[in-house]
Amino acid sequence: MKKLLSVVLVMLLAVGMTGCGSSSNGKTELLIGVSPDYPPYESYNNKKEMVGFDIDMTKELVKIMNKNGGNYSYKFKALSFDAISSSITSDQVDLGISGFTYHKDWKNILWSHAYNTSEQIALVKGDSTFSKASDLEGKKIGAQLGATGVDAAKDIKGAQVTTVKDAKILVETLKSGGLDAVVLDGAVAENYAKNAGLKMIDEPLIKEENMIITKKGNDKLMKDVNKAVDEFVKSDKYNELKTKWGC
Repeated sequence: MKKLLSVVLVMLLAVGMTGCGSSSNGKTELLIGVSPDYPPYESYNNKKEMVGFDIDMTKELVKIMNKNGGNYSYKFKALSFDAISSSITSDQVDLGISGFTYHKDWKNILWSHAYNTSEQIALVKGDSTFSKASDLEGKKIGAQLGATGVDAAKDIKGAQVTTVKDAKILVETLKSGGLDAVVLDGAVAENYAKNAGLKMIDEPLIKEENMIITKKGNDKLMKDVNKAVDEFVKSDKYNELKTKWGC
C-alpha cells in the first residue's frame, strides 16, 4: 500500500508541476513573462493576440539561439509588470521580456546585454500648461508599480506619487483628472500620446537601457540570450522592427 501511495504521489506531483525550462518534444521550452499593457513593447490587439516589439524580438532571438546550437521553444505568460521579477526568482517563468531597465536592488536577477535605449518621460493631458519637468513639482504623479518610472517620479520635488500595476489604468486616471502626470517609458508615452489625446513633456527624467532578465544561476541560458541579442541588434531585422513599432 505504501508503495502504491508513493507511486500515486509521484504521478500527481508530475502532473501538478509547471517547471520552467521544461522539455517538450526534445526542445527546452522557455516560459516568458510579459506585461501586455505596455504598447509598443507588448499589448493585445483586437483579436486578443499579443503583439509588439518584444513579442517580435523574442521570435527572432529564439531563431538565433537555435541557429547557434540551442534547441529552444517558447510560450508567453501574461503577468502584471511587478509580478514578473518575483515569478522569475520563484521559478514560475524562465525569462522576463517586458521593457525591463536595470534595478540595482534586484539581487537575484541576471540582466542581459541591452537591446534598446529608452528614457522615462512624463505624460500629461493634451490641454495641460505643463511644459517642463519642474512644472510637475508638488503635483500628483502616477507610475507603474515595479518600474523605474516610480524612482523618476519620486525624484520630482514634492511630488505626490501614486503607483498602480496597469499602465492603462494610469492613463485613464490621468485623462479623468485624477493625476496631473504619469511617468512611462518614452516609446510607451509616445504611443499613448498619439492614441489617447495626451502630450509628452520632452525632457527625459531618466535615460536607460532595455534588458532581458532571468534568475541568477541560469548562466547557460543567459549566455545563449546574450549571444543572440548581440547578433540581433546588428541585424537589418532589428532596425525593421524598431521602425515598425516606433521604439
